[in-house]
Amino acid sequence: MKAVIIPSAGTVSVTDIQEPVMGADEVLLRLQYVGFCGSDLNTFRGGNAMAKANVIPGHEIGAVIEAVGEKVPSHLKPGMKVTVNPYTSCGVCSSCRNGRPNACRSNETLGVQRDGAMREFISLPWTKIIPADKLSLKECALVEPMSVGFHAVSRAAVTDTDTVMVIGCGMVGLGAIVRAVLRGATVIAADIDDEKLAIAKSMGANYALNTLGTGFHDELQAITAGQGPDVIIEAVGSPATYQMAVNEVSFTGRVTCIGYSKSDVTFQTRLFVQKELDIRGSRNAMPMDFEAVIRYLERGDCPVGKLISDVIKPENSQKTMEYWSANPGKVFRILVDFS
Repeated sequence: MKAVIIPSAGTVSVTDIQEPVMGADEVLLRLQYVGFCGSDLNTFRGGNAMAKANVIPGHEIGAVIEAVGEKVPSHLKPGMKVTVNPYTSCGVCSSCRNGRPNACRSNETLGVQRDGAMREFISLPWTKIIPADKLSLKECALVEPMSVGFHAVSRAAVTDTDTVMVIGCGMVGLGAIVRAVLRGATVIAADIDDEKLAIAKSMGANYALNTLGTGFHDELQAITAGQGPDVIIEAVGSPATYQMAVNEVSFTGRVTCIGYSKSDVTFQTRLFVQKELDIRGSRNAMPMDFEAVIRYLERGDCPVGKLISDVIKPENSQKTMEYWSANPGKVFRILVDFS
């Protein structure tokens, strides 16, 4: 069967691999749409140290159940539309024992530490299959990245009395914006791209600020009555945005970090103490986050068409990834069509 692989930096290719053998407690999926995400872009660029060699990318999945093993519960049936929880957990580390398997120290994510779903068929444990029959298969492929943003809002303990600024309006950042809006917060979208800011506004953000503007700080102070946001969610992963989050958040505020910075970040650590900040990491997502995203998408008011930058066939992956690498700010999600 056909599969996409990233054999080396700057190269994506299509190859033939063996079809999977389904276990008794597994579900065989026929892939329809699989998203290229930021981690795949980093792998393509040669900057993802966590990715295995010759990895098959892909963990943002819209698929149909092809067959089920004999030990799979009866609620999972052939023909159902599904997405997938792409993470693993060991069950014994401190994260797992504390009820946070999303942060398992031994986690292996599809398409990163283990081969992913960018292929025609994949067989996975039934516990990782998430039914989503009311969604389109393209919407199914958007669930995982939005879930990461939803989880960050939970980590930040956002309530309806908070003013929340989300730095970075890519797919994950938009997920955080939507979840904060759903919780009743006042939401500020921050990005360097006006097109992304416009989409953030259409998805419920109360304010949209371009961080490259000379008046950014003053505008933020005006919106927050001189206090700064109660919560800042960092969804970019650059030294500048990490520093911005600490500098701009209110006294006794919460900073939640999703993005990975590829270089060291220097802070004025006095602000940690002087502001008595809560600084929290946010990794992956929990099952409840996937469920919440599915409920949101079922409402039908998400501008899905604006979030999918392109739909391509596997054979066009090389050209598409080259474009994304050269224009990283212009892409939300690229879906690879295996239908």
